[in-house]
Amino acid sequence: MTESTTRRPLVSGNWKMHMNHFEALKLVQELSYQVTRDDVDAVDISVHPPFTDIRTVQTALESDRIPFFLGAQHCHFETSGAFTGEVAPSMLAKLGVVYVIAGHSERRELFGESDEMVNAKVKAIIANGMTPILCVGETLEEREAGDAESKVSGQLKACLAKVKSTEVGSIVIAYEPIWAIGTGKTASVEDAQAMCAFVRQTVAEMFGADAANEVRIQYGGSVKPVNAAELLTQPDIDGALVGGAALEAESFARIVQYRLHDA
Repeated sequence: MTESTTRRPLVSGNWKMHMNHFEALKLVQELSYQVTRDDVDAVDISVHPPFTDIRTVQTALESDRIPFFLGAQHCHFETSGAFTGEVAPSMLAKLGVVYVIAGHSERRELFGESDEMVNAKVKAIIANGMTPILCVGETLEEREAGDAESKVSGQLKACLAKVKSTEVGSIVIAYEPIWAIGTGKTASVEDAQAMCAFVRQTVAEMFGADAANEVRIQYGGSVKPVNAAELLTQPDIDGALVGGAALEAESFARIVQYRLHDA
């Protein structure tokens, strides 16, 4: 279902545990030189540095008037408390963070985040005036067993539980096949589009057609300049959540500029 043609693409760079604050400043400045006014008129861009870099990147974006959105990779769902090492969503909001990734497969698999925890984070991010980028996706074993759709629909239903239908249209959902993250493998264009369409259909069944037509769905999983145009011009793919290719200004800029390379 692709009734809406007004969904604005969002290309997000997830820096993961890379870049100290000096390197982060250099990267965001280099990226600002690579990206043109025409690019930011056509595509929303968010950068998601590690927590230690957020203040530095915020200052650079604001002082140099760089038109990128500031993002974070993670947050806790409580507003405060005895949670050593965690960061509250309200703290991120005070720093001007706009997008927060929730439920990335690395958080789920390496740190044991459950769908229930991700659901709590999604609601907390929204409550603090920010936008969650909710990650969903299947393992290779689940795909080969024919369980990809049931895995993704189960994640959507659990992670969006008790979220208002009026809120769903403004969030971002990132479909990331786990087997394609950091492996160099990419889902075929047909498979990526089919699953993103399935995500939209599931949102429609849960929250209605209006919410489904408004929600932006990113594809993530070894997105590179060479495959960005083919992926991002599919009708149900509204952007990309980029990992490794976001760590180099030229490669990330070329993904942002995917429309110029669409044959």
